[in-house]
Amino acid sequence: MAEANTDFRHDTPDDLKAVLAAHPALRAKWDGLTDLGRNEWICWMTSPKTEATRAKHFARLQDEVLAGKRRPCCWPGCPHRRESAAKYFRD
Repeated sequence: MAEANTDFRHDTPDDLKAVLAAHPALRAKWDGLTDLGRNEWICWMTSPKTEATRAKHFARLQDEVLAGKRRPCCWPGCPHRRESAAKYFRD
C-alpha cells in the first residue's frame, strides 16, 4: 500500500496571490490566518468543478476573510488531509 502524502498544503493560486498583493487589508487578514485556515480557504476555492462556481467561491473568500471569518462556512475540511479520501486524489 502506498504511503499517503502527509503535506496537504495547497499552493496559493496566482489569482489569489494577485488579489492579496493589490489589497493590503485583505492581505493583513489573510496573514492572520493559520496555515491550516489558509489551506482550507484555498481548497474550498479551487475545488468546484465549474469555473462559475469557482468564481463565486473566490469572491466569497475575499468578502468573508475581510469580515474576519477564519474558515469557509459549511465546509467539512480539506479532503486532502484525510487518509480515507486519498484514493480520490492523484498527485
